[in-house]
Amino acid sequence: NSRVFRTTSVRLYGCAVEAREKGVPVMRAMILEFPDDPACDYLDRQYMLGDALLVAPVLSPDGGVDFYLPAGRWTSFLTGQVFEGGRWLCEKHGYLSLPLMVRPNSIVPLGAVDNRPDYDFPQKVTFQVFELQDGASAKRTVPDTKGKPALTLEARRKGQRIEFQVQGDRKENWFIQLRNAHSVRGVENGTAHPDPQGIIIAPEKGAERLVVDFE
Repeated sequence: NSRVFRTTSVRLYGCAVEAREKGVPVMRAMILEFPDDPACDYLDRQYMLGDALLVAPVLSPDGGVDFYLPAGRWTSFLTGQVFEGGRWLCEKHGYLSLPLMVRPNSIVPLGAVDNRPDYDFPQKVTFQVFELQDGASAKRTVPDTKGKPALTLEARRKGQRIEFQVQGDRKENWFIQLRNAHSVRGVENGTAHPDPQGIIIAPEKGAERLVVDFE
């Protein structure tokens, strides 16, 4: 799946930079990200890939896999289906699939290149926004190939409005995608384009602030 490759290449590199700077591992036990959820204390067949992606490897011959979702509205990265957390799920997958769930209130960068793992990550990057709840905020930084911050997007939601702020030296050729959103009422400093996975927002050249109003 090219989308998975483009996501993991950018995100893995970002996690590696974070591991170097903060000592936080790339592959994280569930209890590390959810220390207040007692159900995560002994989970050893799933893990967090960074702070936003939950991975549950398929270990059974028949493709069946049981995994636990902490509280919140989680999104399947592959299908876009949304699941309420705080419970166990049981799914069956083939050789080319597995549970890859995105934590609510997360921004996941999607790169533009799918034929190599190392490239100019900020160039044409798409920041995918997942289940940003009213009153919540999210932030994501994409590093350059030297591990330095190149582009940072911060999102804050209040009611039916999301305000985005971008910082960094690479403020051109980037996009926002609101996963599972189907329409917006208006965009300040940008334009909205329909997509099967959710609305894509293209910022105006040099824009540092965008505001998206929902229906």
